[in-house]
Amino acid sequence: MTKILVINGPNINLLGEREPEIYGGITYDTLCQNLVQQGLEEGFDVECFQSNHEGDLIDKIQAERHNAHAFIINPGALTHYSYALYDCIRSVVPPFIEVHISNVHQREEFRHKSLIAPACQGSIVGLGVTGYHLALEYLMKSL
Repeated sequence: MTKILVINGPNINLLGEREPEIYGGITYDTLCQNLVQQGLEEGFDVECFQSNHEGDLIDKIQAERHNAHAFIINPGALTHYSYALYDCIRSVVPPFIEVHISNVHQREEFRHKSLIAPACQGSIVGLGVTGYHLALEYLMKSL
């Protein structure tokens, strides 16, 4: 079965609790269940992984680089300063789609630049958790 790995960085585990006016009311567990179900309906294996630790994200990507056919990544705040995560993504062959729940371009100045975006095939920002579903739909059609 074709595998798509959804990687989530710091604080994404607090979806539904953290600033719901920005990130919405859906919980992280519900988001993952919905993505897994969406994948199964099309014959794809979708796995979600979240960590608040940069090294754990890098380790997971490296460990899955030969197993996953594509990645969806929301690096959270690591988007704006993690050269290590950028280097990791660049070293892995499968395509990456960057997703951000909020429109980072309408927020604080430091959120306007993504170090991760140049290493990804595309980015989806500001569409809430729907962005994950759109990224997954795109990857399922393109694989």
